[in-house]
Amino acid sequence: MMLKLVEEDKLLKPFAGIIEKRHQQVLAMEREFTYRTTRLSDKCNSYLYYGLHRTNEGWVFREWAPNATAIYLLGEFNDWRKHPDYVLTKVGDGNWEIKLPLGALVHEMLYRLLVEWNGGSGERLPSHVRRVIQDEYTKIYSAQVWDPLNPYQMRHERPKRTDYPLIYEAHIGMSTEHRRVSTFTEFRLFVLPRIVDLGYNTIQLMAVQEHPYYGSFGYQVANFFAVSSRFGTPDELKALIDAAHSMGIRVIMDIVHSHAVNNEEEGLSRFDGSYDQYFYPGDRGYHPLWGSRCFDYGKHEVLNFLLSNCKYWLEEFRFDGYRFDGITSMLYWDHGINKDFTEYSLYYDGNQDESAITYLALANRVIHQVDPEAITIAEDMSGMPGVASPIEDGGMGFDYRMNMGTPDYWIKLLKEKRDEEWHVGDLFYELTNKREEEHTISYAESHDQALVGDKTIFFRLVDKAIYSSMGVFDKNVIIDRGMSLHKMIRLVTIGTAADGYLNFMGNEWGHPEWIDFPREGNGWSYDHARRLWSLVDDENLRFRFLNMFDKAMIQMVNDTGVFHWRPEPLVRDNERQVLIFTRGDYLFVFNFNPEKSFPDYVFDAPSGKYTMVLNTDNKNFDGVGRIDEEVEHFTRYVSPGRGQLSLYVPARTGFVLRRS
Repeated sequence: MMLKLVEEDKLLKPFAGIIEKRHQQVLAMEREFTYRTTRLSDKCNSYLYYGLHRTNEGWVFREWAPNATAIYLLGEFNDWRKHPDYVLTKVGDGNWEIKLPLGALVHEMLYRLLVEWNGGSGERLPSHVRRVIQDEYTKIYSAQVWDPLNPYQMRHERPKRTDYPLIYEAHIGMSTEHRRVSTFTEFRLFVLPRIVDLGYNTIQLMAVQEHPYYGSFGYQVANFFAVSSRFGTPDELKALIDAAHSMGIRVIMDIVHSHAVNNEEEGLSRFDGSYDQYFYPGDRGYHPLWGSRCFDYGKHEVLNFLLSNCKYWLEEFRFDGYRFDGITSMLYWDHGINKDFTEYSLYYDGNQDESAITYLALANRVIHQVDPEAITIAEDMSGMPGVASPIEDGGMGFDYRMNMGTPDYWIKLLKEKRDEEWHVGDLFYELTNKREEEHTISYAESHDQALVGDKTIFFRLVDKAIYSSMGVFDKNVIIDRGMSLHKMIRLVTIGTAADGYLNFMGNEWGHPEWIDFPREGNGWSYDHARRLWSLVDDENLRFRFLNMFDKAMIQMVNDTGVFHWRPEPLVRDNERQVLIFTRGDYLFVFNFNPEKSFPDYVFDAPSGKYTMVLNTDNKNFDGVGRIDEEVEHFTRYVSPGRGQLSLYVPARTGFVLRRS
């Protein structure tokens, strides 16, 4: 029997054999772990066995290091010296263990491992360490015993899953206006209320897993089970998630399983002296662009490590799901570097890491078994079929994929086309082009579009005028254009979005400039690794109007449930640059023409009465106020069920009408 993925897409039929083989490989690997006697998630508990644990009898520490000849605990308890009382014992299958009395270790005590192998040795952090801190002066990272007397107890239930996530992407460290790293507590007290006020129902937290280099934006992970200590303690992260849950907001996490940092003393690279303990041997074990290590997804111990990691964050911190970062790099042996995926054969030509594909399907299996309401989002720029299709249909089981073509399209349009050249037919196609069977998250810009060397959309629209002409009494045609297009770009993006929407922290109100973390090249400056909230809070500046519009736009989506329906085009008037489409009983109207307003724009529309829901030109959003929003619009009869509507459509304006 043919898999549903192939049945629904005739272009996949030449590759049906490969897709079926992948599907069988997933099922076979699942059987290898479970022996058909239990659920896969029940077998993924490496964090309960490895690492440091306090029991009723004392402490036990375990590690997997098959190439090691000896392992010692070093720490404040033995003056960081190799000591026979702290040597681990081999217990089979490459595992090592040591048991200590209760009094041997106390909360916040520092320790590391000394791992010896034939021909060498090195200090290491445990593979399953849950708390790592950096010495302020020596910059050395150490594991820390985390055993508080009164650990934080989460009190609030997870909010119910929403079918249409409205995601506020956030980075804890750069969420303050101060030139430093912010904390979980500060985010909970000062940023979370802003997100609640705007109406987003999901927060996506970046850089949660411990990473030695702050400038990596959290994408060079060293310690996969440890909360980044830059932002606070594990308990403070739990308090943040608990607070979000109490306000009805779900919290998902950026999880990085596409690669690992190359650092040896802090990370997993050469952990036991071998190059291929966790990673592919030879060149395949190194990412040529990122300078990082690539996991061996075909090895059982590595699969158990990563699958257990998926389970850990859900159970220990009650995250509500994950965005899987950079899976394109996992899917292809060449990591998809400098490659345009223009035909289906490129997904099935032998360049694919079949073990990675199997892992991603198993990861989704585990996540949804642990929490059936958890969501998973794939960041894949290649567009491989089946990424966001159910495993049973021959897919990998992600709930959503990032619609990565949308922000790329906006940047290309803003860079290469004059306003008069915007082709609304192309625009609608690009914003709605997706595989029908897959759920997607759309966005105009995320953090990616504003990294150093690029700009936020608003800064790209207004450039240097942002520094001198954002006052409420300033009149500047550049700012006027930027304000109008910023609102329109967001409204048409969310209006055409299939199943969800994402915004990066601060971009909703037009955050200026770009993102750049402290590094040698910028004098270790925090100037661009923060959020200038005072700009949006200043009533004398126009940023607040963009914030008010974003709030109204998100409220409109929440109130109307427009994602229940797919966008259906009514008008794609390329000559006059007018785009009109419906979603259920809601009519989205856009005039991208920079100069021409149309006082009597006539077009066919479903019969009924139309009333205003949202208007970018409203004076509350710094618009001109050219539309009388109290006017009710009635269609003229054309034929049964079809009418003709006449609207005033001002230049550079978008609005939403409701039909009754």
